[in-house]
Amino acid sequence: MEAAELRRAYEVLLAEVEAGGFGPPPDGRLSAEQIVAHLAANDELLTETTEAVIAGSPWAYYHLESIHRPQLDALVSQYCGLDGLATRLRATSQRLCALTERLGVKAETPVETVLREGLDLDVQESLPWGRALDLHGRVHLPAHTEELRALRSVRR
Repeated sequence: MEAAELRRAYEVLLAEVEAGGFGPPPDGRLSAEQIVAHLAANDELLTETTEAVIAGSPWAYYHLESIHRPQLDALVSQYCGLDGLATRLRATSQRLCALTERLGVKAETPVETVLREGLDLDVQESLPWGRALDLHGRVHLPAHTEELRALRSVRR
């Protein structure tokens, strides 16, 4: 993944967050606040893995949506809602993009990756780390961007 493409995906997503006007989520789905908290928490996991890859350390990346809900609610509280979470996501995404720029040939480093996000994304294999970041930028972020847009349309 090119860092510039990743930055663009974040810009589009953060523009949706800034637009606001979100309604409650459908049953079993995440609220706008929880989505942004999820992305900020995931950025931290991606950053840890990227730092390890750059340092040449063996690492595994596990992102399982179902284990994050209690942590998401804690983050929503910690950052005092959507505005604070958006600020946090800007910071975590900038750090991840800066590290992505530094990957170079290490983007080909295989990393055991477990990535599950709804029905659209289910990865359980060793992937070149650049490919995992590519999935994040091309699939994961756009899926949550669309989820935010849908929350705006269900506003009550």
